[in-house]
Amino acid sequence: MGQMLIGVDFGATNVKIGCFDLQLQLIDHTSVTTHADQGAEAAVERIAAASEQLVHDVGGSAESIVAAGIGTPGPADYQNGIIINAANLPFRNTPIRQMLSTRLNCPVAFDNDANVACWGEFTAGAGKGVSDMIFVTLGTGVGGGIISGGRLIHGCGGNSAEIGHIIIVPDGRLCGCGQHGCVEAYASASWTAERAKEALEAGEASSLEALLNRNGGITCEDVWQHRQKGDALAERITDETARALGMLCVSLLHVLEPCRIVFAGGMIAAGQVLLDRIRHYFDEQIWTMKKEPLEIVFSSLGEDAGITGAAGLGRELLKSSSLQG
Repeated sequence: MGQMLIGVDFGATNVKIGCFDLQLQLIDHTSVTTHADQGAEAAVERIAAASEQLVHDVGGSAESIVAAGIGTPGPADYQNGIIINAANLPFRNTPIRQMLSTRLNCPVAFDNDANVACWGEFTAGAGKGVSDMIFVTLGTGVGGGIISGGRLIHGCGGNSAEIGHIIIVPDGRLCGCGQHGCVEAYASASWTAERAKEALEAGEASSLEALLNRNGGITCEDVWQHRQKGDALAERITDETARALGMLCVSLLHVLEPCRIVFAGGMIAAGQVLLDRIRHYFDEQIWTMKKEPLEIVFSSLGEDAGITGAAGLGRELLKSSSLQG
């Protein structure tokens, strides 16, 4: 095997690691348990050892790794490669980029996990072929990344693209961030389920009631499944979710004018009905002065977006180093 790139998607429970060629084709992947409680040094050692084993298994050696990238939850000082206080990780002021670079003996790129996944879709997934793209993840929260002119947008403090905290309802629902009316409080997977639960507890009739009584809770997946079965409350709740996302797309279009908005995350398992409803509410709310060619699509890389984007950022760093050298 020739030169290889390593992409690392660092989660609180597991770390996904991918091995790629220089054309960003995935060769193989693996995962290790984070064990963050054992400290950053131990975590970096596990990642490096697993990366080297992965490369060895496909016919390479440690020297085959020419660059790597890593994505972690924020907040972090991405310019200097330091995890400041990552969500669900007990790391404080940890120079993660330098630690991994020293251990793998290669340049390492470092960015927010949502930005990394965004870069993956942009370079090798649903955003391929455009210069301006917005990536929106629908999970416990609503996150994302922004590509403008072929470059990731970070903002003055490195923490831009907090897409889920755009306010769409003045004085609306209290969001976990402390603001009121954020799109996340209406359109994330967890809040979609919570709104359905609140409606049931307020006495609204639904086939979801038996599920709530039996399990003590309901999931976003449950709500979408019951919509497909014709449940009126589930249809209303999921339409509210899609409407919030349609409103979000309108705002993102007017501010940034992307060619494409790519939705990812667990909620896109709802399938075509979700995409169709987002597009419906976008068309309903967008201005009529001119036809907008914006494409609204689903992610194509799925769970591989993070490792692909991390490896892709490593490749960009390698190119930059070569030009400077």
